[in-house]
Amino acid sequence: MRAKLVAGNWKMYGSLAANLTLLTRVKEAAATFRCASVVFVPFPYLAQARAALSGSALAWGAQNVSEHGQGAYTGEVSAAMLMEFGCRYVLVGHSERRALYGEDDATVAAKFAQAQRAGLIPILCVGETLAEREGGVTAAVVTRQLDAVINGSGVAALSRAVLAYEPVWAIGTGKTASPQQAQEVHALIRARVAQSAAAVAEELQILYGGSVKPGNAKELFTMPDIDGGLIGGASLVAEDFVAICAAA
Repeated sequence: MRAKLVAGNWKMYGSLAANLTLLTRVKEAAATFRCASVVFVPFPYLAQARAALSGSALAWGAQNVSEHGQGAYTGEVSAAMLMEFGCRYVLVGHSERRALYGEDDATVAAKFAQAQRAGLIPILCVGETLAEREGGVTAAVVTRQLDAVINGSGVAALSRAVLAYEPVWAIGTGKTASPQQAQEVHALIRARVAQSAAAVAEELQILYGGSVKPGNAKELFTMPDIDGGLIGGASLVAEDFVAICAAA
């Protein structure tokens, strides 16, 4: 049976004082979790996360990474730098990076490869917009995003990665895909990977990201192909994030 993973994405929120309170509360609870857990903090707070969480059950990671190893790329942060701050995971291809900053499938695939090259575990985000869902092309969009990484790094690379299905129309909107809608896409993703490597597909963790809250987490997590969640706003409230982890 695949282990559950709950990941909290803080996005561009936080302060030194608020972070310390949040990390302390979640770290204390993490010792009782029966699932793996990680928080994705903004770059400036990675040192604080490392200091607060080292030796605990709660891992930390970064929300983005450069597709370049090093060089004259002002404002970018490399995978090797993230490793120096003790990151275990990194988000790759989040819908906000795709939509707001123009990251295409090729860029996301390059970031995925760089992350793995440095020893990080990328959480690859895939998902469709509302227009794409209403247009009946969800499968085509998600498959295209996934295939870009498989074609670039090989399907075996997914054995050292995590996937996250995030329907863009359900992020920060209060809308949530029904458990059945989410399960349908998760099953599609697993089946696509199984076409190339059944063993990799069986062990692949696929998270659901899209307005997961304490009230709907348990129902989502009981679906056979949903292996945890990528949590946005609820990860900024210690009690909510802990409750979601308890549901997992």
